[in-house]
Amino acid sequence: MVRIRLTRCGRKNKAYWRLGAFDSRTRRDGEPIEYLGSYDPHQDAPEEKLKIHRERVEYWLSVGAQPSESASRLLSKVGVEC
Repeated sequence: MVRIRLTRCGRKNKAYWRLGAFDSRTRRDGEPIEYLGSYDPHQDAPEEKLKIHRERVEYWLSVGAQPSESASRLLSKVGVEC
């Protein structure tokens, strides 16, 4: 099963997250099937905090990928139905 979830990047106290499509058995920071966007909570402008490749996210959702809870919340902020 494919899951859409976040993986942690950055350094201590300055983390950012990458959104990706992962096999459900892959560890948190493992290799994704495809990266779908990023979330950087340290950015000032709201449009720079969350960057999503919307077409690819919609593709993965259409073929049965399940988003994690945190990914689902981020996707709903940009208007992607989960």
